[in-house]
Amino acid sequence: MILWTLLKAFLVGGIICAIGQLLIDYTKLTPARILTSFVVTGVILSALGIYKPLVDFAGAGASVPLMGFGNLLAEGVRKAIDKDGFLGVFTGGMTSASAGITVALLAGLSASAVFRQRDKS
Repeated sequence: MILWTLLKAFLVGGIICAIGQLLIDYTKLTPARILTSFVVTGVILSALGIYKPLVDFAGAGASVPLMGFGNLLAEGVRKAIDKDGFLGVFTGGMTSASAGITVALLAGLSASAVFRQRDKS
């Protein structure tokens, strides 16, 4: 049973990452645009009700990539709108994603404190 769960997560996450790699290799899109597109795609698929079944099927394979972050933002907004009305549009996404954003900021701060800055040349 656990092997099947791991396999589903690996396959779905791998497909999402392979799509990103294909976009990097065969388009002129910058990595920043591709990453942003993945987040926006996650929001759109979540709004259409498509991403939740994928997360239910693949678990971390769908919730960990950037599309999962978009899904998290959309779900947070949806819950906040139900609770707080229109104000939830502004507060829901950040409330639901605050832990992940905090960890990313602290990891970046820690890395900048540990490693020396170098010029790209």
